[in-house]
Amino acid sequence: MKKQAFNPYLPSWEYIPDGEPYVFGDRVYVYGSHDFFNGYVFCMGDYMGWSAPVSDLSDWRCEGVIYPRTADPVNAEGKMCLYAPDVTQGPDGRYYLYYVYDKVGFVSVAVCDSPAGRYRFYGYVHYKDGTRLGDRAGDEPQFDPGVLTEGDRTYLYTGFAPRNDKGRHGAMCTVLGPDMVTIEEEPVFVVPGCEYAEGTGYEGHAFFEASSIRRRGDTYYFVYSSTVMHELCYATASDPRGPFAYGGVIVSNNDIGIGSYKPADMPVAYGGNNHGSIVEINGQWYIFYHRQTNATWFSRQGCAEPIFFDENGRIAQVEMTSCGLNGGALPAKGDYPAYIACHLFGKEPTLYSGDPRLPRVTQDGRDDDKNTGYIANIQDGTHIGFKYFDCRGVKRIAIETRAYAHGTFAVKTAWDGSVLAEIPIESSNVWERRSVPVTLPEGKQAVYLEYRGTGTPSLKCIGFEL
Repeated sequence: MKKQAFNPYLPSWEYIPDGEPYVFGDRVYVYGSHDFFNGYVFCMGDYMGWSAPVSDLSDWRCEGVIYPRTADPVNAEGKMCLYAPDVTQGPDGRYYLYYVYDKVGFVSVAVCDSPAGRYRFYGYVHYKDGTRLGDRAGDEPQFDPGVLTEGDRTYLYTGFAPRNDKGRHGAMCTVLGPDMVTIEEEPVFVVPGCEYAEGTGYEGHAFFEASSIRRRGDTYYFVYSSTVMHELCYATASDPRGPFAYGGVIVSNNDIGIGSYKPADMPVAYGGNNHGSIVEINGQWYIFYHRQTNATWFSRQGCAEPIFFDENGRIAQVEMTSCGLNGGALPAKGDYPAYIACHLFGKEPTLYSGDPRLPRVTQDGRDDDKNTGYIANIQDGTHIGFKYFDCRGVKRIAIETRAYAHGTFAVKTAWDGSVLAEIPIESSNVWERRSVPVTLPEGKQAVYLEYRGTGTPSLKCIGFEL
């Protein structure tokens, strides 16, 4: 029986950010970097494979380690981290994995006969004289490769362009030949960084990192993270080498820019950097992105939302939700884990994660302990929001909480809405369940819990009783 799909789409104990989704055969595969729970830097792990049948986007399967960080000769001692990768199917039918380590400026390549088998080191992207791209005088350092193969040509997109660095111009495109590593056409810049954005149409949304490329019909969509980091933007072109024109924001991992239910500049989650791409699955397009957890930037989790194109191929910005790949709102019956909350903010909404005093999604144990996540360090005025539930005949609402605290959780269907019920809690060092009567409006609803009281309780789940 099909389970419910929600965000994050992988188990709560798995931390795979920078997701690049692809459909190969009858499965969707996600390639990303690998953070650790309580990690102290980005991307500490080996590349893990995850896939799901296109017919059931709730049924994710771990394919195991597809590429260990020590497989490349330059990192045999394992001192460097594997940053965000991308994968493409070459003209020979094999699958090629492109990646960059954290302390070098060139692109490495691995190869495999299947989408999620064990990849083996293949070589480095290089000029025809053998010089690695990134090593030649005048080359800009390579970063965050995104790849697209058409016929015998593979288009490689790379770049990193922070503020106040005029030596980094933006995103570049390099054309590779059929061997997947030799440069046929040298890099050209396709999207400007913030130091070169004036007068280009990219002002305020200039390229920062996270290059990704997709084709839809005759249009190429370049997806990237902008200078503000929390948003994924897109640009379009009729040729993979450009020129690309700025299109807009697809998603923000704190919903900045969405003004339908709040002020557009109000963050409803503790955001941070972002990376992902778009993919079509069974006729529906989605944006894959990631969120921050554990009050840090180093424990990120993958999320996804459906997106929609207008008649001109434009994509409107989408909200963050809890139901993601589910194909609609989650039925309001039974229990749902608290970690699927898409909104988490306090009395003073905060743009970026990183303050350990703030509420956070976390888990017990150590990295790779398969313990279900929960929300910790909840404080007076904390809002926890879930979007969306399909409410039909709900009679009672329940929560499970833990920690020394005294207060109530107010139940609302809007962050600034009327209180529909109050759930009292008392101090406890074990998880305890409490439920109260509630009348929720019928149909698709957001559900918010606002804590009012003392202490710092934790929330394990929210439940609906019919």
